[in-house]
Amino acid sequence: MNATLANRNVLPLVPSSAIGATPPPAPDEVELSVVMPCLNEAETLGSCIARARSAMEAANLSAEIIVADNGSCDGSQALAESCGARVVAVAHKGYGSALMGGIAAARGKYIVMGDADASYDFADIPLFVNQLRAGHDLVMGNRFKGGIQPGAMPWLHRYVGNPVLTQIGKLFFHSPCGDFHCGLRGFTRAAYMRMGLRTTGMEFASEMVVKATLFGMPICEVATPLLPDGRTRPPHLHTWRDGWRHLRFLLLYSPRWLFLYPGLALMLVGLLAGAWLLPAPRQIGHAVLDVHTLLYSAVAILLGFQAIAFAVFTKIFAITGGLHPPDTALNKMFRYVTLEAGLVAGAALSFAGIAMSLYAVHLWSARGFGPLDISHTLRLVIPAALCLTLGVQTIFFSFFLSILGLRQR
Repeated sequence: MNATLANRNVLPLVPSSAIGATPPPAPDEVELSVVMPCLNEAETLGSCIARARSAMEAANLSAEIIVADNGSCDGSQALAESCGARVVAVAHKGYGSALMGGIAAARGKYIVMGDADASYDFADIPLFVNQLRAGHDLVMGNRFKGGIQPGAMPWLHRYVGNPVLTQIGKLFFHSPCGDFHCGLRGFTRAAYMRMGLRTTGMEFASEMVVKATLFGMPICEVATPLLPDGRTRPPHLHTWRDGWRHLRFLLLYSPRWLFLYPGLALMLVGLLAGAWLLPAPRQIGHAVLDVHTLLYSAVAILLGFQAIAFAVFTKIFAITGGLHPPDTALNKMFRYVTLEAGLVAGAALSFAGIAMSLYAVHLWSARGFGPLDISHTLRLVIPAALCLTLGVQTIFFSFFLSILGLRQR
């Protein structure tokens, strides 16, 4: 509210040639729906509706205001209706549920969502609409570039929670957004339908950014100031619980970082350590590393292999379930990683394990099945058990991968 629309910076994240307003639709059409989630926001709801209506009238927008009420008991519903907003009752609790209910009732081609706690300046609505008209599917507010007023955001959220989660999202999904959790954002109805959002809590904000990025939608940012909210009650956001839900969502939506990279690291460490320890014990300072460490190296290889397999399974499941867009690299993989190839590789590993095991029994019989040199024997038995286990798992994984791949192909 300290800045005017004329001096706000728009931060394009797509080629500048794609930016430029197009003529609005005919007056009898609803071009824009402003959706405000609401749960006991009587203290601030009226001013938010008035601010949004003033901005829409000044920009000559054909628009509507929808208050998605999530069970308020402070008279928010009657207040919203008296201010000219349309109230949509959403029974299922949660920030995401309220927004999904309000968006489902919206009639506009474009949708701008914003919290009803007076922390966002709804005078920015025309900036979001201009970028949507220009062809962007998602227009994100960025509070860090728009300015966070004193007292508007807790220190932990400003310097730890939001920056860390945003950077994780950018790392995992290569998203261009600099503020994953800004509550003021706009999107097209078509893009929203394509995203197929499913989360019902605060992580709804992250899911929208992740899905838009994964589907390759044009995204841009608008510098948005954050103001101290006008409520006297505590906020609905719970720092640790909702922060964990955001982090959990980012991990679950990224099999590469949750399973693949840790699996590759485990296998690499296990293979290097195993190759180093297999010929003979090794000494580091006063410590002697022997077959006990070799055993843990084998376990690391086995766990890494399982994690990599889970990464592939999860990716295929996410694609077939509509959670991720199709992956051309995965389709190419199925040309070479076939059931038959997996069965051959698994059989080869299994036979190698069986052969080494039989050789170990032969050495044991040569000693009359008596005591053995444990260090020497385990250097044969541990790789044999590892190969046998990996071989059998490869066969089972190949069958399961083939079942998942049927629908994918």
